[in-house]
Amino acid sequence: MSDESLAGDNERGSEVEDYTGEVPRPQATDASRPARPESDAGSGLGDGDVADVDSDADTDADADFDSSADVDVDTSESVSDDDLASSIFDVAALVAERDAMKELAMRVQADFENYRRRLATQHAAEVDRATGRLAEALLPVLDAAEAAYIQHPEEVGPLLNVLLGELRKQGLETLDIEDQPFDPEVAEAVAHEPGEGHEVVVAEVLRSGYRWRGKTLRPAMVRTKDRTAPGV
Repeated sequence: MSDESLAGDNERGSEVEDYTGEVPRPQATDASRPARPESDAGSGLGDGDVADVDSDADTDADADFDSSADVDVDTSESVSDDDLASSIFDVAALVAERDAMKELAMRVQADFENYRRRLATQHAAEVDRATGRLAEALLPVLDAAEAAYIQHPEEVGPLLNVLLGELRKQGLETLDIEDQPFDPEVAEAVAHEPGEGHEVVVAEVLRSGYRWRGKTLRPAMVRTKDRTAPGV
């Protein structure tokens, strides 16, 4: 490489260094500097100071939040007291309503029990009347069987005993009133034999009488007579 080319490179390098060197800045004079507003004069801030506006704003916001939080807490406490008082009154009202419903349920239960017993009694009475009517319908059969028994005791006797036995299981009773004092509730007198005594007794049973489950189904047809009372 020639000396001329090296000298040219050195000159261009020195020019680059001169260009990239520190460039002097003009100094502003007091006359050219803008006047500071009077509001900034008493703020105590220098030329290089920055006002801490965000910090002051945050402090004010925190203070406002704390005061509003206090108000909310106080309000919630008062509301809680009111709710507690109202809940106590609600509990008392619920207890009173529960007692009223319990009393109503007990009355309904008692009425139902009375109705159930009354219905059971009526049902039993209906069954007794129905079976009593059936037994009453069989009385002519019993009368015919008794009449046949008198004529043919050996042939009719077993059938009559079976029939009477089954009816007795259901509640039929034959009235045994012969030689007993006359009772118009269970006997019907169709003939009377006068005597020396003053007590009327059953002398003969002309047609049997029956009782069904404790009640007279048919009075007996009898002949009565006067008899002297014992011990007279």
